[in-house]
Amino acid sequence: MHQGIVWGTQTEETMLHENLVNRFDYDGVYGTVLNRFISQAATGNDITVYGTGGQKRAFIHIQDTANCVKLAIENPADGNKVRIFNQVSEVLSVKDLAELCAKSYDGKVAYVDNPRKELAENDLGVSNAGLTSLGFEPITLNQKLVDDVKYIAEKMKENLNPDNILTSPRW
Repeated sequence: MHQGIVWGTQTEETMLHENLVNRFDYDGVYGTVLNRFISQAATGNDITVYGTGGQKRAFIHIQDTANCVKLAIENPADGNKVRIFNQVSEVLSVKDLAELCAKSYDGKVAYVDNPRKELAENDLGVSNAGLTSLGFEPITLNQKLVDDVKYIAEKMKENLNPDNILTSPRW
């Protein structure tokens, strides 16, 4: 199973009690680009895009990650066949994601030098057809779900250190 960038912190099961909420990493090593953007907005900082923002990324909600694993287990491959599943709900550019967050949180997008050695723009052709053929119905990044993640960021606002947000190693 090839997994996209996981976003969100709660599944149906973790919503049963606040002690079950998953980690919310926003730093440059463990955090995801969406968590970083939401953390920046929640702390009143600019939403920082590395380079042009033309980098495309595959995203999947944490609930979908669990559902995809369940679907794969419940539908074993025939015989000795190998199946490869792409656990993705949608593909977005970093720039589009930043603009969605800026619009959602009345924030400002700032473009900074990219600390990573990667193309300024890329096409990402990925299909989740294998999982959708088994009944996967992806959760896409929409306002309600962005608000769910923003709630976590605001709830943890006192623990968010703006100095840890732009800490991506140079590679």
